Amino acid sequence: MNMILDSQKEITKSKLLKKLLSSVTVDGFQHLRMDDIAKNMAVSRATMYKHFSSKEEVIEGVVRIFIDYLEKLEDPTKEDGEKMFGMWFQKLFEQSVNLVGRITDVFLKDLQVTFPDLYDTLKSTLNKREKMTLEFYQDGKNKGIFNPINEKFILLQDNILLREIMDIKFLLYNQMSIQQALNDYYEFKKIQLFKAEKLSIVDDAIIKPIIEHVVEKFNRSL
Repeated sequence: MNMILDSQKEITKSKLLKKLLSSVTVDGFQHLRMDDIAKNMAVSRATMYKHFSSKEEVIEGVVRIFIDYLEKLEDPTKEDGEKMFGMWFQKLFEQSVNLVGRITDVFLKDLQVTFPDLYDTLKSTLNKREKMTLEFYQDGKNKGIFNPINEKFILLQDNILLREIMDIKFLLYNQMSIQQALNDYYEFKKIQLFKAEKLSIVDDAIIKPIIEHVVEKFNRSL
């Protein structure tokens, strides 16, 4: 019975933290008081204190959400065959899209100043993901699946270009829907990365529901 209650409490805490994500990642959190946090969670101060005893516990929960999501990306070397490259490319695309605008410079700066231990833990996880991703691209090039392009540019491209095309100002200025932007960027990256004779190993049917889900969340946030 206690395990069920603990599980329910964790689910409730996760829902409350996710309501706070957009606020702390866009504007940072140093200026936030507990009253502001409760307001962003859309609950009373008393309800918030049932789940979180301090601001540090709240931010620790936010960091844990990021780390848990980053660690869902398993080591690609555990799988064999060329199709693994197509599947892992899509997993990377999904994660990159979902992380855009989340782990921002503003959030990281506040974290480094206020809770340096949490900052070090998150940065370590981000560095691990980057290292794994670079090794994946290098492996694909070595096996003749990817074009011989600098893998560091691919990471930089996601960080800059993907962030730009998911900005509402960019979409409005270019009269483009978020669905069109993501579909086009996915095709752009696929053709850029995979050699022409290897494009068939990528099953595009897998990515369609993923993009649709992102679009739904994006439109709800407007």
